[in-house]
Amino acid sequence: MIRSLSETPIRMWSTCWVWLGFLAVAGCGPDTQMPVISATQNVNQYDVVIVNGRIVDGTGNGWFYGDIGIKDQRIVEMGPRGTLSTATATETIDAADHVVAPGFIDIQSHSRYDLLYGDSRVISKVTQGVTTEIMGEGSSSAPINPNREGGEDEEFFEAFSGERGFDAWLRAMDDRGTSVNHGSFLGASTVRTYAMGSRMGVAPPVALDTMKAVVRRAMEDGAFGIASALIYPPGNFAGTDELIEIASAMKPYGGVYITHMRSEADQFLEAIDEAIEIGVGAGVPLEIYHLKAAGRRNWYKASQAISKIDEARAAGVDVQANMYPYTAGGTGLTACFPPWASADGKLFDNLADQEVRDRIRAEIQNQTEEWENMCMLTTPGGVLLLGLEKPDNQKYAGRYLDDIATEYGKDWMDTAMDLVLSEEQRIGTIYFMMSEDNVRLQLQQPWIKFGTDAGGVNPAAVENLVHPRSYGTYPRILGKYVRDEGVLSLEEAVRKMSSAVATRLSITDRGLLAEGFYADVVIFDPATVIDRATYEEPHQLSVGIRDVLVNGVVVVRDGSHTGEKPGMIVRGPGYIE
Repeated sequence: MIRSLSETPIRMWSTCWVWLGFLAVAGCGPDTQMPVISATQNVNQYDVVIVNGRIVDGTGNGWFYGDIGIKDQRIVEMGPRGTLSTATATETIDAADHVVAPGFIDIQSHSRYDLLYGDSRVISKVTQGVTTEIMGEGSSSAPINPNREGGEDEEFFEAFSGERGFDAWLRAMDDRGTSVNHGSFLGASTVRTYAMGSRMGVAPPVALDTMKAVVRRAMEDGAFGIASALIYPPGNFAGTDELIEIASAMKPYGGVYITHMRSEADQFLEAIDEAIEIGVGAGVPLEIYHLKAAGRRNWYKASQAISKIDEARAAGVDVQANMYPYTAGGTGLTACFPPWASADGKLFDNLADQEVRDRIRAEIQNQTEEWENMCMLTTPGGVLLLGLEKPDNQKYAGRYLDDIATEYGKDWMDTAMDLVLSEEQRIGTIYFMMSEDNVRLQLQQPWIKFGTDAGGVNPAAVENLVHPRSYGTYPRILGKYVRDEGVLSLEEAVRKMSSAVATRLSITDRGLLAEGFYADVVIFDPATVIDRATYEEPHQLSVGIRDVLVNGVVVVRDGSHTGEKPGMIVRGPGYIE
């Protein structure tokens, strides 16, 4: 097996990255030591040949008819249509009337539990064309401080707590076998928890030193950078200076600071300023998760946010963003409570204490601190509850908070607190917050990329409702916004789904259809591709994605999962083997 180029020290590729990212891998000279199989070599038999396809190669260039030859996980030959029509291959795939594109790279995946101990086929993801998932928003499963209290990954304490804990986590997913390639950012909350637990307050110097050591080790294990989520505790306990400090530690490794900002609503523009301050202060690239102007009263800020990003870029600040194509976001019902209510892991104790509940209610009604008050932004009529687990609460799944409160005979605040206390979990929730016009506007920005902000699920086994983006993010863009509405071109959409992400994360061997690149390939019908998942009935696979290959192995054939698990670890540029 050829080792992933992303597992090779970045110094080998620095001399040819511009050529790699924007033209073709064949342009790199032999001194770069790339394990490329030249098209001029004698290939007796290909593993897979794809013929007659309309190739959209991921560069943004116009489509063309062509053939692709795959051997030993990689694309070894590309040529005009007919070039490989008589080639000998284990499997020949006729892509007539279909688009052949690079596999989609999900820059904001939440599939880590599925890949670690769930259904690692992540069916809802691969059937929409995702071939690589990048995790880590806010938290990652490693590294774990063995001195902290037990938690969700307690069984992995020993394995994930050493100096190579982050590497051990990536390898644990790889050992299980996955249908997608997988990599991750280091969660900023994970870094803070490692040194501070769930305590509020400014990190003292000794804790900052620990955090920076954690960052350096994770970067050497292949993290893509640091990912913060600044509306959730304990992540939002970190101040700007602390985030600059820990982000600075990853600068020598080529890491990216990616953030769910401190506000996407009333303090939206100020939050962008803070994010830029962190990126500039640390001297690292900045990426903004799921860019949005949340809450009707903030919709007008979307154009101002775009102008702010454009102005920063014109001034030399490396700031970009990504998004999902929906007008509703998804997080926990606990996002309706002030962050201090969850400090020190005491949320459920606080909800059981009437005196503290009264304080929580008062803060929700009359905010005295800056925090993202989700229920007030959307109103209870825009809060759709999904993730209820207790039998007595199942009847509320798929219903709005105001409706549930009416049945409860209480106001929505007591209803929300009662439900979270009863469930003793965050309760997955959808918040209807955004404008369709703003979605279209953002889709057209050249620095935008796409991510699902979701985990992969098996529609035949899952019990809870989920956000439809788990199933439909990419087909929705290709069908609704490219084909039906013409908001952006097919070529530009595919670029933002593939090479734009690979370039941003310094993944030098994926994201393009080019000789020498790994054969992550999506074959879809441009006339029929569309999402089918809805908020009320999300567990519906998208249609039109016919075939998906990961590392040259077919994982989706004729729209159905094959059961194959050829996924590999994908690592950041600072990886040291």
